Amino acid sequence: MHNTVKNLLDIDNNIQISLDRLNIKSSPKIIAVSKTFSIDKILPLIEHGHIDFGENKVQEASEKWTNIKKNNNHIKLHMIGKLQTNKVKNAVRIFDYIHSVDSAKLAKKIVDEQNKINKKMKVFLQINIGEEDQKSGIKGAETNQLVSYCKEIGLDLIGLMCIPPANVDPTKYFEEMNKLNKSFGFSELSMGMSSDYLIAAKHFATYVRVGSSIFGNRN
Repeated sequence: MHNTVKNLLDIDNNIQISLDRLNIKSSPKIIAVSKTFSIDKILPLIEHGHIDFGENKVQEASEKWTNIKKNNNHIKLHMIGKLQTNKVKNAVRIFDYIHSVDSAKLAKKIVDEQNKINKKMKVFLQINIGEEDQKSGIKGAETNQLVSYCKEIGLDLIGLMCIPPANVDPTKYFEEMNKLNKSFGFSELSMGMSSDYLIAAKHFATYVRVGSSIFGNRN
């Protein structure tokens, strides 16, 4: 068994054990964050049957995934990085999910581009849950307005996403995100990475974004 597959199975098992202790029945899908990793590292996961993969750059994703997705149309590719409006056209073509919508301008551009090719993107709004100046995302108090706008223009908004402040216990941020997500009745919640995916799972994340714990350290 390839080490990436073993790592993925170990992560899934850790999540199941953790949630069983809390009697939580639903477990999150694991997005294997494959940014910067070459296809030879990714192929064992594809051959194992893994579906969800994450990239943070449009050009890299297009180069790596265009041919693979033609031959594996069940694969779901997630845009997890900051998306600039001038990259939306190409992003809509290669990605299935966008986790990082943080403005009305970006939302409108996605709708315009997906309509041109008759495609329906699934979208998360990125919340700057720690209100950090250096991070993308909207403040929690601004969420209602952007949710309303996205629904008005026909964007398929399925949930919220966050990256909590680094090097602190993320529990309170995940609790806040879960409450905010539920207040809108969303079915999906994207939060948790290699360092905190177990905590995110306990707070009802439906997608966790795990890279280095699956693929190893990046160069």
